[in-house]
This record gives sequence, structure tokens and C-alpha cells, in this order.
Amino acid sequence: MEKKILQWSAVSSGILTVFICISLYYLPSVNNHAGFWLRLIGKEIEIEIEEGTVEAEEEQLYIELPENFDGKNITIKNDYLTQTIYVKFAQAIENYSEDYSVKGGSNHIANMSYYTEGEAGVLAIRLDKVCEISYLYKDGNLCVKLIDPHDIYDKIIVVDAGHGGRMPGAVKRGIYEKTINLGIVKQIKAVFDEAGDKSLKVYYTRLDDTNPSLAERTNLSNYVDADLFISIHNNASNSGLFNNQHGTLILYSADDEGELNSRRFAEICMDNITETAGSVNLGLADGDDLYVVRYNNVPAILIEVGYMTNTTELNNLTNPEYQRKVAEGIYNAVMQAYEEGY
Repeated sequence: MEKKILQWSAVSSGILTVFICISLYYLPSVNNHAGFWLRLIGKEIEIEIEEGTVEAEEEQLYIELPENFDGKNITIKNDYLTQTIYVKFAQAIENYSEDYSVKGGSNHIANMSYYTEGEAGVLAIRLDKVCEISYLYKDGNLCVKLIDPHDIYDKIIVVDAGHGGRMPGAVKRGIYEKTINLGIVKQIKAVFDEAGDKSLKVYYTRLDDTNPSLAERTNLSNYVDADLFISIHNNASNSGLFNNQHGTLILYSADDEGELNSRRFAEICMDNITETAGSVNLGLADGDDLYVVRYNNVPAILIEVGYMTNTTELNNLTNPEYQRKVAEGIYNAVMQAYEEGY
């Protein structure tokens, strides 16, 4: 995939200062804030946005469009995992930086860049947190509003399907752990979707056979300021050989000493999973050596649902009905956690 990252033209700090002052003079609606209102300059661009103090209601961008460009030849993707909004034009726009402008204000834009991708042009807007977006086309502009998820949802959790892509995890009888993990997470999604609680939002690190980095999985939780983080995995014996070892193990952060902490959430999950799925309770273990547990700013747990090296349990783990029971147990645990004040 051709991808040319376009860089800033060399602009001295003096010119930039004059430019900003002129912009603010002509745009009184923002001259009380230290946000940005920038015209893209130079043939090759990567825009660095200075952090400002724009009010929440002004978290909006106005992206000027070429004539006849609208929803028919523009696609918009909000990539929660990388905190990037992609505005993709069906065809690259010649002299984009000279002829068109991006205006608006936000505290959460880290940088913006325009590049070509095959025959398409892409404006990538990188944020420093997860935002929801709404947008409309008006007066030749694409208007994109950035919204704090907590302004929409009362409860937010992140669910992670472990492994993925070229990292299959344990492999037994040609069955990949990554596939079982994803199957359980898809059942979790089905249970939450069917519950229809519009006040609760679940963000997923993956819903396909991809392999987000450990940092991406953890950052999704941290950058959306989630209430809870759940990572789904499955176990195997130390030898890798089939044996009688089976049951559910949950790892938590022993360093989390808050009143509503990781260990308590692990206890809630264990009680509910073993009740709904009927698996054996193998107890809790310190998981602070695991990246997604150690570097999470919220109560985080990693659930080893069962053992792939146990014939009976492997059959269960690959059974959608059993996966559904596990998912229901996790849903019940999340509901209980919120009842307890998480």
C-alpha cells in the first residue's frame, strides 16, 4: 500500500506567529482561546496543533472540501484503537494544502497529516484520547464534532480478545487460542447488544483476526477512561500435553489498592462465570507481570477461561453454547460491579 506521509514545509516560528495573530484577528469567535485555526500551507503537510483551552462545545473541525465532494466520495473512519479519525477522499486532491483549509478548535488533537494512499487522499487526525464523532456536510465543509464518550455514556468498559493475527496463542488439535478468545468475545458482544443498555458502551480491541499491540490494547482503556478492562484468554498445561487439569483462572493487579479494585472485580467475575458456565474455580493470581494488567489505569483483569489441554474443556471452549454461558457470566459480573459502585 502506497503511503506517502507529507511533511511540513519549513516555516519559521516568526512567520507562524504572525500567521496565527492574523487568523485570530479575523476570527474573533476563537480569539479568547488558545486553540487553533490553521490554514494548511505548503505542498507537503503534517500539521502540529498547539494544545489550547478551547471550550468543550467548540470541539469541532471544519474541513473545506473541493466542489462536488460529499458523502458519496468521502468515507470517515473513527479508529478507537489508535485514536485516529481518517477522512478518506475517493481521489487524491491536487494542491490540497494550497487550495483548502482546515479550521476549528480542540484540546485533543495531537497532529494532522494529509497523504496519498493509492489513488485516494487521506486526512488523518490523531487525537490524544478516544472521542466519539458526529459529522455533517454544510456549505462546502465537512463539519466534524469531537465528543467525550462520557458525555454520551454513563458506563464504559473495554473487552480484549487476546492474541490474534500471527500470534495464535496456544494451539491444540489445529485449534488456535486466538480463535476461541475471539469467539467468546463475539458472544460477549451479542449479550451486551441484546441487553440494549444505551447508557453503557463496550469498546473492543478486536472483532476480527488482527493483533493489536499490547500498548494499543491498554491505551484504548486508558484513553477512553474506562471503568473496567477485561482480557479474554485460555490456558494450557506447562508441558503442553493433554491432561486432567481444567478450570477458570483470573489474574488481577495486586498493585491496585483502591476500594473498588482489580482483585474485587476478579472475584465478581469468577463467581459469575463459574455459576453460569459451571467451570471449576482455580482461584485468583497476581497478574502484574502482564502488560495489559500492569499498565492499565482502571481495574483490569485477564481471564483464563479454561484449559485447551483438557479434552473435555477444549470441546466446551469451542462450543458456541458454552461460549455464550461464559459471556453471560461476564455480563452478570459487569452488572454486579456497577451495582457495587465501579
